[in-house]
Amino acid sequence: MPKAIKKRSVKTGLPPGALIHIGERHVEHANIALFEFDESRFIEKEIHDLEEMRIPADKTGVTWINIDGLQDIPLLEQVGQVFGLHSLTLEDILNTEQRPKIEDYADYLYIVLKIFNIKSDGGLSLEQVSMVLGPNWIISFQEKGGKLLDPVRERLRAGRGRLRKAGPDYLAHAIVDGIVDSYFVILDSLGERIEELENTLISHPIPETLQAIQRLKREMILLRKSVWPMREMIGSLGRSDSPLIRESSLIYFRDVYDHAVQVIDTIETYRDMLSGMLDIYLSTLSNRMNQVMKVLTVIATVFMPLTFIAGIYGMNFKYMPELEWTWGYFAVWGIMVGIAVLMLIYFKHRKWL
Repeated sequence: MPKAIKKRSVKTGLPPGALIHIGERHVEHANIALFEFDESRFIEKEIHDLEEMRIPADKTGVTWINIDGLQDIPLLEQVGQVFGLHSLTLEDILNTEQRPKIEDYADYLYIVLKIFNIKSDGGLSLEQVSMVLGPNWIISFQEKGGKLLDPVRERLRAGRGRLRKAGPDYLAHAIVDGIVDSYFVILDSLGERIEELENTLISHPIPETLQAIQRLKREMILLRKSVWPMREMIGSLGRSDSPLIRESSLIYFRDVYDHAVQVIDTIETYRDMLSGMLDIYLSTLSNRMNQVMKVLTVIATVFMPLTFIAGIYGMNFKYMPELEWTWGYFAVWGIMVGIAVLMLIYFKHRKWL
């Protein structure tokens, strides 16, 4: 958290619209991919000259430009000039600490989403995806290249479904739907970790178990922080009166909204489970401590009369009749063992052992 605060503090005192990249540098150079398509044609290529981005007014079909890497500020300024993006939009694209949201700039819609990736150690990494939806084009910005949008690209290449027949609003739906569906993959992975942790908690809880619970709780907080505002954003898309989203596409956004609600329900369920597991862990430790204390108490109780007898015959009085008995030593041992056995039988009968 202090690291994130330090990043945001770089913008202190700067005017609105100041372009500063806030986030990690994931790629060395920005990669730009262009997709042009309609029902009968599909073109895919990499862009190295920004002039290739310009869309003629009479051009038909849909143009999708995907940019991986946000650290190249001059590049984003040129993109903003080509498509007429507001400086506040460019500022939000560069600030990867944004919450999911939608903003209507009349000529285009600006959408912010969050995606999660599973790291090699099983943890989660967060990435921001920004989209700008125009009349016949859409631009997506990712912090780093990934495979999350590959299913959408494959559907475009294969021409399956209505993706190439519809407009950019339906393409925006496909991207949002793919991101929301990726949350189910993340939740399945987290569910398996929670199940394994629950089995460990029941069988043999150790200090590392508590650390694993706390780590999962933090990841659930991060997920919830990203999904809750995204649900509101998708709900706004499903009720949008913007001319950039056609009436026929609204029902698809409402379907994605239902998926987002399912994700939130699952997150809340997992959070409740983790809170219960934390209580179970603390109760288990308390019960184990009680068992240890009970055993120590029984041992101390058994030895109290034995210590009393040993203390009496350990006194240095000259006249103690039992000291002169031939079988005195064995008699004292018998009495002590008998007392210990009787006390253990009594404790067992009372179910204290």
